[in-house]
Amino acid sequence: MSLSINNQSLSLNAQRKLAEHTNEVTRLVARLSSGTGIASAADDPAGQAITGRMRSQLTGMRQAMRSINDTTSMLQVADSALSNISDSLQRLRELAVASGNGSYTDSDRDTLQAEADQILSQITQVGNGASFNDQAIFSPASESGSEDKKKRAVLDSLKAGWLSAAEDMVQQYYGLQGDGSTLKINLDTTDGKSGVLASVTGASGLGNDVTLNIDMADFSDISTPDGGTGPMYDDRVIAHEMVHAIMLHSTGMNLPQWFIEGTAELIHGADERLAGALAGGQTAQGIVDTITGGGFSYEGGYVASRYLHERLKSMGVDGGMKGLMTYLNGHQGTDLDTALKAVTGGQYQGTGDFMTDFAANGAGFIGGMNLANADTGAIGGLDADGGPTRDARGVVPESGFGTAARPLRNFKVEYPDIGGGSTGRHRVQIQVGASAGDLVDMEFAAVNASALGLADLDMRNPAVALLHIDDALASVNEQRVQVGAYSNRMDAAASNNQTMSMNLEAAKSRIEDVDYAGAAVRLTRAQILQQAASAMLSQANGEPRAVLALLR
Repeated sequence: MSLSINNQSLSLNAQRKLAEHTNEVTRLVARLSSGTGIASAADDPAGQAITGRMRSQLTGMRQAMRSINDTTSMLQVADSALSNISDSLQRLRELAVASGNGSYTDSDRDTLQAEADQILSQITQVGNGASFNDQAIFSPASESGSEDKKKRAVLDSLKAGWLSAAEDMVQQYYGLQGDGSTLKINLDTTDGKSGVLASVTGASGLGNDVTLNIDMADFSDISTPDGGTGPMYDDRVIAHEMVHAIMLHSTGMNLPQWFIEGTAELIHGADERLAGALAGGQTAQGIVDTITGGGFSYEGGYVASRYLHERLKSMGVDGGMKGLMTYLNGHQGTDLDTALKAVTGGQYQGTGDFMTDFAANGAGFIGGMNLANADTGAIGGLDADGGPTRDARGVVPESGFGTAARPLRNFKVEYPDIGGGSTGRHRVQIQVGASAGDLVDMEFAAVNASALGLADLDMRNPAVALLHIDDALASVNEQRVQVGAYSNRMDAAASNNQTMSMNLEAAKSRIEDVDYAGAAVRLTRAQILQQAASAMLSQANGEPRAVLALLR
């Protein structure tokens, strides 16, 4: 090895090594003092990028957790309000049940209505006043969508008792019942006011649908439980048509018109119609002659059916008309001739014998009818069977054995869409995660009295009032279920965030945090090498002195 003073390569190498070890010591001291293994992007560019994204996710999750906690508080307020409304509705239902007590007077029901009005005001106040952070929770909408209120009143009355009462009457007095087919309610046909009030269409035979057509031009005033105005209340019209609907599938309808319409009139009585015809100039014999001559009138069909009922009883037919109807039901498609001969044991050989009898005695029968009393002449009533007086309002009971959910036991009822169900909704969007798509949409419908369909709640009509209150309770309960589901979802989102945050922190730590054991070993090694390099630099710097020794 040659000696030189112009080029100190040994010293330069020692300096380079000393600088390297010094830098290593500096980096390791910085890592150990900060706890992170990536002090700058230069330490680990890829790791720095990954942990940066992780840090954003964690920051977002922490904020999302605060949003979830706020939302949970809002949902607690909503549930409390709904609970209060539910309690109020339960009290309303108690009042409606009390109103159905026959011993209560109109004055008593006015008192119940006064309390109900105050409860409804409270429901509206709670529903519209529920708020969180000065923002209303529930929609303030006051209408139940685009619902047709007149049609709803008709459907309410059908559900509340008209259909079930009529079905029970037909079964009680005629021994007939439906066959489980579908009865469709149609409210969209009309021939104008005072024309055909209602009708039944459909084909006979098991499984064929039956349609009950109701003319809204005539069913537009449902201000009382019976509907319309006396004496021809709407519930009587429905009872008439239900006879047709049930007979269509239970007898085959191979029957004369006077019998089909007359028995439908007899179920609720038609003394008023007969009295009107006589007052209008018709004679009793003329009414009878129309039927026996092959013609038809409603009053004539009614008188003929009621006379036949009387004659059948006198001949020993159990239940009179009921015995005849039971035979027709058991021998579907049989004509009236065959049925009369069978049930009377030959006393009537057929319809001709009955018509001969009716022609001779029908006018006298009409003359003996009491058309001045309150009884309508309905089968089972005072005039027809010596039963209790059944006046125009009470001839059809307020309800039968059916329920609002299933008003007919022997038909499936299909109601038309009359709008509604689309009340305004208050929509709330909650960020439950760190990403843009981590959103939960919540909807809160209106729960004030009007939106719940209780604005016109009338305690004087308890059957319909109960129907409306039950619908409102179902709506509020559905809303509470929804609020509970939202609350559970918030809990699930919070749990998910906590789990993800924990795992993300662990992943970030594995990339970013310093390994203290390894770093401490490397620091010790770097410090030793730094000291060794420093010593060697001193040695290297001393070599030029050897050149001076040669020059001496």
